[in-house]
Amino acid sequence: MLSSEAQEKNILKFPESYFGKYIGTLKMNSKKGTQEYAMEFHLLPTDSVGKYRYTLVYGEGEQRQERLYTLYTQDAENGEYVVDENNGIVLDDKVIDNRMYALFEVQGTLLTTFITFETDHLLFEIAVAKREDKNISGGQDRDTPQVISYPITTVQRAVLIKQ
Repeated sequence: MLSSEAQEKNILKFPESYFGKYIGTLKMNSKKGTQEYAMEFHLLPTDSVGKYRYTLVYGEGEQRQERLYTLYTQDAENGEYVVDENNGIVLDDKVIDNRMYALFEVQGTLLTTFITFETDHLLFEIAVAKREDKNISGGQDRDTPQVISYPITTVQRAVLIKQ
């Protein structure tokens, strides 16, 4: 017999099961301390198959910034999607179960994003590192590979509640 959680995961389908508007507070932790911003995430259908409205909203009032993106299905069976920022920038995303992953670089800064969808909320996370701050270790002999690590400089995290 399947648990209710296992049954629920079997019937949830990305992205349809998670359509909606999610609202909350983004916490940004860096050397400057913790800053908080109002945040929204919208994932909505369009009238085209495999094309979805994907909007990030930061701030409120006069500080409100809407980023109107488009999510496209590349290969749903393999969890392959892209987020088109509608300005020439297209980011590859991987969806496994209810979690969306992306890794990209902007002007020497590495960003890893994770969006975990639940039935009533989502967890939005970004970890940021600078390529120039890399640390190299290992590689002294052929049995130990060289490894490059990147210290995380900023973490953005938000729990957004489905409206």
